[in-house]
Amino acid sequence: MNTSPVLVYDGDCGFCTSSMQFARRRVRPRCEATPWQFADLAALGVTRERAEHEVLWVTPTGAVYGGAHAVAKLLMSAGGAWAVLGALLRLPPQRWAAHGVYRLVAANRRRMPGGTPACAVPARRHPGEPRD
Repeated sequence: MNTSPVLVYDGDCGFCTSSMQFARRRVRPRCEATPWQFADLAALGVTRERAEHEVLWVTPTGAVYGGAHAVAKLLMSAGGAWAVLGALLRLPPQRWAAHGVYRLVAANRRRMPGGTPACAVPARRHPGEPRD
């Protein structure tokens, strides 16, 4: 069992990796951060499909938060003004706006600064459909 939260992100995505580097330097969240490609997803209670879809915040007790909620948790863990911003992102209507912005960025991350074609979120697959 982890003793600190774990942030799981896409290590193949230049935009995601740059964002995580920024967070480590400027925000200083209190968590472990690991690309999903190197994480023990089963031990974290997370599926590969979910990890491919969004950034995840996994608490030491196993609760999993995704997308904008994970970003809010990351900000809150840093304390200070970052924590205030994170808390605001969890309240309506900011929560709804944060979710929409997160989905928009996630859908277009290959076009963001540092993004590459590898950053494209995989299309949803139907059960039993082969992987590329």
